[in-house]
Amino acid sequence: MPETKRTARGVAGGLAGLVGLSAVAGILVTAAVTPAIAVSGYAASSAISVFDNMPSYLEIDKLMLPTELLAKNSAGEYYTLAQFYDQNRIPVTSDQVAPVVYDALLSSEDKNFYSHGGIDLVGTIGAIASNLRGNNTRGGSSITQQYVKNVLQQSCEMQAKTQEEVDDCFERTTVATGAEGIERKLQEMRYAIQLEKQYSKNDILIGYLNIAHFGGTVYGIGAAAQYYFGVNASDLTIGQAAAIAGMVQEPNTYRIDRPEGTYVDGDGVAHNSAADGYAETKDRQLYVLARMYADGKITKAEYDEAAAAPIEPHITPRVSGCQQATGAEFFCDYVRTIITDDPAFGQTADDRAAALRRGGLKVYTTLDVDLQQAATAAMSIIPPTDPDLDLGTSGTQVEVGTGRVLSMVQNRLYSQDSDVLATDGNYTAVNYNVREANGGGIGHPAGSTYKVFSLVNWLEQGHSVNERLNGRIGTKRVDTCDGNIQTVRSANTSGAIGNFDNNPGYTGSVYQFTVDSLNSGFLAMAEEISVCSTNQVAMKLGVMRGDGEPLDNLNAPYDVLGSANVAPIDMAEAYAAIAAGGVLCEPKAIDRVTDADGVDLAIPQTTCTRVMSEAVAATAAYTLQGVMNGTGIDARTYDGIPIFGKTGIHEYEHTWMDGASTKVATVVWVGNVTGYALLNQNWVNGYQLSRVRTTIWPDMQRAANAKYGGDEFPSPDSELTKQVYVDLPNVIGMSVDQATQTLTDAGFEVSVGGAVDGVEDAGTVIAQEPGAGRVVPGTTVVIQPSNGVGIAVPSVSGTPSAAEAQLRAAGFGRVESQCTEDAGAGGPGTVTGTDPAAGTVANRNAMITVQYKRANCP
Repeated sequence: MPETKRTARGVAGGLAGLVGLSAVAGILVTAAVTPAIAVSGYAASSAISVFDNMPSYLEIDKLMLPTELLAKNSAGEYYTLAQFYDQNRIPVTSDQVAPVVYDALLSSEDKNFYSHGGIDLVGTIGAIASNLRGNNTRGGSSITQQYVKNVLQQSCEMQAKTQEEVDDCFERTTVATGAEGIERKLQEMRYAIQLEKQYSKNDILIGYLNIAHFGGTVYGIGAAAQYYFGVNASDLTIGQAAAIAGMVQEPNTYRIDRPEGTYVDGDGVAHNSAADGYAETKDRQLYVLARMYADGKITKAEYDEAAAAPIEPHITPRVSGCQQATGAEFFCDYVRTIITDDPAFGQTADDRAAALRRGGLKVYTTLDVDLQQAATAAMSIIPPTDPDLDLGTSGTQVEVGTGRVLSMVQNRLYSQDSDVLATDGNYTAVNYNVREANGGGIGHPAGSTYKVFSLVNWLEQGHSVNERLNGRIGTKRVDTCDGNIQTVRSANTSGAIGNFDNNPGYTGSVYQFTVDSLNSGFLAMAEEISVCSTNQVAMKLGVMRGDGEPLDNLNAPYDVLGSANVAPIDMAEAYAAIAAGGVLCEPKAIDRVTDADGVDLAIPQTTCTRVMSEAVAATAAYTLQGVMNGTGIDARTYDGIPIFGKTGIHEYEHTWMDGASTKVATVVWVGNVTGYALLNQNWVNGYQLSRVRTTIWPDMQRAANAKYGGDEFPSPDSELTKQVYVDLPNVIGMSVDQATQTLTDAGFEVSVGGAVDGVEDAGTVIAQEPGAGRVVPGTTVVIQPSNGVGIAVPSVSGTPSAAEAQLRAAGFGRVESQCTEDAGAGGPGTVTGTDPAAGTVANRNAMITVQYKRANCP
């Protein structure tokens, strides 16, 4: 057990050690440099100066400790989600170590620890003498010297970038031979003497126990107790303590986690295995127990009991990596990529890798365990694999207004093991929710969920969602970029862009196009707002291609329908920006980071930036709310929380559901990881794959609504929802084809009615309804051509017979008279008019009635 204070004998030993060792060191240094020459007084004096001038101050770096990722549970308490380490170490304090551990270590390694000044002179001289005979300088060191050696070795390893460099650190600090080995030993001694002046014996002892290597990746007594025997360091038995204490001399030989043996001799025989009862570790344990008994640390009975007991390891691995984060492995891996990529954790890739595996950081993540569990349950209806297609499914949720990533799930299981990935299709290392740089693939075609960017672009360019366009299928002249027009055939036939369920399209508002997700309607919008400007709006809202490339590098007409591969987390942040009133928050997975001492460190910088006006955001949200009564009706949550959303299908190979409340945005993707299987022709667990998104999404969103609530969305902007009027041209006098083209080019639908009587040449438009003037965009205009057989009824006068003659002369073949008695009318009668009236165009075969008055009608 550690002593409570340093003794006078220990202090005296330190002073004597410093004085005496300088003299001894002179002889040793001289012998090392000139072993074949007699040691003169001058040589020894010079060597003493060499020793005295060696650096004496040793800076003890922080221990290489695992970095922990933490998440908050339902009770609001943080728990360890995953750990990453090069060295499995659990630091302990002096009172967390069983007294028998100190007894075992000191009896076997340094029984005079509390009385010497840091140096075991006899042991050191013996070790150096052995070195002069050609052996290495291992052994013969006090606990303090061993602590120095471990500190130097760890300091070297902290800078190592490869296993070869780690091995080199061991060679340089532990097994160097010849003059170099002697010099190392002397420097080690110089540091040890100074260390004893700076720290108490107890501090040095616990420091050594926390830094010492116990085989493999196990470092420190805390991890050794847990790993080898499954207990805390405070609960180790005499036999267990002796076995662990014995490991410090040959950690990788005496380790007891390799039942097949720790090494094989030249004859192929395995040693220190379960089969031989870990014989070499047992021998070493017996040595330690004997020393403890000789020193009076244990009784004969305790010795006999421990010596008789076999070595019985209870190996308790401490997982390193995201496989520990059960149920949240892919979120964990996403955080891991942030740590290894973000400058907040180091200026170079090596610095960041070291921070992850050696820095002892505590990384407090944004994961909401309740939402993660609900998302996992929602995702459980999709199996990891399907025999008919390479099926992938993912879901992610972000907090509106902060960008905090709350959940991240997918159907495949997580592994980074190449053997597992090569043989078991249930596993993948690819995170379907994120970009390639964060462990994802190249993304997935967004389908009609991408139409939200056309909607926002339309509004930002001052258009109203109630503006009407010709959304019928047909030829569209799409502005790809900077006035470059590309003709696109929209038709419900192979090789053309059609509509869902072969909808022929209609003339309608942008609001209705969005509710119905009408492809031909959005192509009509692209005739007025360019494809590249829509892609640029998407990028402004944080969306890039899954491989990180910009969206506006191609600008094909199909882009507005969601042909580009994008990451779900990007889409979640974009929809969250609309829900946040136009403020885009970059994805944030880390809330706080502290170092091993609990000091707060800088976290990766994420920003929230206004990317659209409140008016545009409110009107977009209003329109997307309408979707939930249209194509998104199957995804409604029915919990009273206002939500909006957008469905998406890409060639039936990928489907999406994206949406949000005012608090949380949720995005779900279902599709082909590879290949082009049609989801509407495949089913899993009773669910049609093309529709299963609307089962998963509401389950995830309902969980978010239950925990975070949600408010009403702001009312849409009056200017962006107003009824818009445009000029309707006059097409009277044109041919039917000319009139149709003129009206179509102006954005109107055209209906050609039956021919009507007209004096104009047959086929000339003589009727238009409505007539030229201000009308609602997209109005259907009815035009009627002349039949070419019309005659204008002439104005007639005189007697009825004269009038009839005039009509026949005009070309009318059927004429009659109609008399009205009038006492004042004389003679054969006076003509008063015709029916149809003069000036009216009538068919030449129509009956024309002459109207006249006379005193007595015949």
